[in-house]
Parts: sequence; structure tokens; C-alpha cells
Amino acid sequence: MRNLNSPSLTLSRDALRDGMTSAGWPPSLIADAELAMVELIVNAWRHGETSSPVILIHHRLNALRVSVSDRSPLLPEVGPQSLLSETGRGLQLVAGLTNRWGADAQHLGKTVWFEMEQESVQ
Repeated sequence: MRNLNSPSLTLSRDALRDGMTSAGWPPSLIADAELAMVELIVNAWRHGETSSPVILIHHRLNALRVSVSDRSPLLPEVGPQSLLSETGRGLQLVAGLTNRWGADAQHLGKTVWFEMEQESVQ
């Protein structure tokens, strides 16, 4: 059987999961963050004109920010989708799984990011 994950996707998911687990995040939020991050990485590969997007995972207290940068200057847009469309729902998925997301133009390309927060663990 062929491995369909690139090493960067696998390493990124492992790093995200390990960091969130160590910080005490619940499994349901870890799964949401993994899915949102994978969506941003796949979008960067598919639409971002780069095969190796830069992925940054930043933890601070009970907050998480994941950023994926690619070479395309085109900022993502969430548009209306047909019920029969097989693609184009990724950013809606990211918006539904995270507290907020956005995109920032860079000198070369763009960075698409999301943030999540959790209640304080006592």
C-alpha cells in the first residue's frame, strides 16, 4: 500500500498532536485542530504554488495558533458552494472547527492561519 501523506504533513500532524496533548488539550479539540491544519496545508499545496508550505505551530497558555505560508499572493475567499460541488468547502470547515481564522499578505505569498482557545485546565 502506498503512503499518501507527505513527510511534512505527517510530521506537522505529529508535532501538533504532541504539543496539544502535552498542554492538556482534550482529544476532541486536538482532532479539530489537526483537521483544520491539514486543510490549510492541502490548500497551500493545491492552490498556493508551493510543494513545501511553511507551517508554524504556536502554543501560549490555553491558546493555539497554526499558520501555513505559501508562495501564492492570492488570498483565499469563502464563496457560495453548490450542494453538489465536491470541492470548495475547506475554509468553511476551518471556520467551523476553530475560534477564528484569517489570511495575511506577505512580501512573497501569504499566510493563512487559525486560532483556537480552551477553557483553563484546573
